[in-house]
Amino acid sequence: MKKLVVLGLIVLVVAMTSFVGAATEPIKIGANYEITGGVATFGTACANSAKLYFNAVNKKGGVLGRQLELVVSDNKSDAAESASAAKKLIAQDKVVALLGPVTSKNCLSAAPIAQDSKIPMITPTGTNPAVTEVGDYIFRACFIDDFQGTVMANFALKTLKVKTAAIFVDNANDYSKGLAKFFKESFIKGGGKIVSEEAFMAGDKDYRTQLTKIKMKNPAFLYVPAYYQEDGLVAQQARELGINIPMGGGDGWDSPDLVKIAGESALNKIYFSNHYSVDSKNPLSMAYVKEYTATYNMPPDALAALGYDAAIIMVEAIKKAKSVEPAKVRDAMAKLKVAGVCGVVTFDKNRNPVKSAVIIELKNGKQTYNSTVNP
Repeated sequence: MKKLVVLGLIVLVVAMTSFVGAATEPIKIGANYEITGGVATFGTACANSAKLYFNAVNKKGGVLGRQLELVVSDNKSDAAESASAAKKLIAQDKVVALLGPVTSKNCLSAAPIAQDSKIPMITPTGTNPAVTEVGDYIFRACFIDDFQGTVMANFALKTLKVKTAAIFVDNANDYSKGLAKFFKESFIKGGGKIVSEEAFMAGDKDYRTQLTKIKMKNPAFLYVPAYYQEDGLVAQQARELGINIPMGGGDGWDSPDLVKIAGESALNKIYFSNHYSVDSKNPLSMAYVKEYTATYNMPPDALAALGYDAAIIMVEAIKKAKSVEPAKVRDAMAKLKVAGVCGVVTFDKNRNPVKSAVIIELKNGKQTYNSTVNP
């Protein structure tokens, strides 16, 4: 009898030890980000912001009595690698939620894995509408392409007062094609005319043939919805060819490397839709900019800010759920209303945020706040 009692006590102690261990282990959240490759500045900025926020939360005691652990996996700016990173983070690292990826193409590769695994995923910056259509576990911290494309079309028509436009699109990029589609629809609906449409492929270095064709059509505005590596070269070569009309684009223009690629003189009369401005007077944003700049020796771009907001949203969802159970976190996130550095975020029925956009103008390569556009 005594042996049975002792054995029972041993089993109870082991069980309690396991429970306490599980309750005090770090909460693992995966970061499926583009740390290397074609959009490395985007992924690195998002990962840096998540680290910054997690460190701040951990210093205050963590969440649910546990510390947060950011498990970063580099998807190398590649769709196949994004899927592999998602699988690794879920199956091997046992994360309870996912941040990222950055680009829409990579999101569309990773999202089905998160959805099938019933793991909540929030992309800070994947703007293609199809991303959240993958399923009810997929969220985003950024506005979507139809809003962003419409914002720039209306800005060109109403503020710049142009009536004709050309579109230069990355034909292999879902983000680029989505923005181009919605810009075109809204521009025509508003009374404008598209006089030229040309295409390129990511990684191209010479755009002079297409730009020459565009120049011959004499548009008053050139819309280039692509990422900074291509944007910078397009701007540089367009100006060299004497195309000095206003140019526009989406948040893919926002990178500290843009000036290095294009040069200051090429980056004038350029406007792009974005998620926030570093000049924002929002107290939360000002504090974030100060801390990010002090930590990483550069001011945060909009991608970094969205990475910070995505981290805030995920952590606040865990707090509201009072659990790390993925289904409960998902349900809590869907009903969340939270203040981020890019403004207050709530989600619509498709898990897309309802929020405003800003127009950024480039003057000799320097970003200046132009205006705010509400949804």
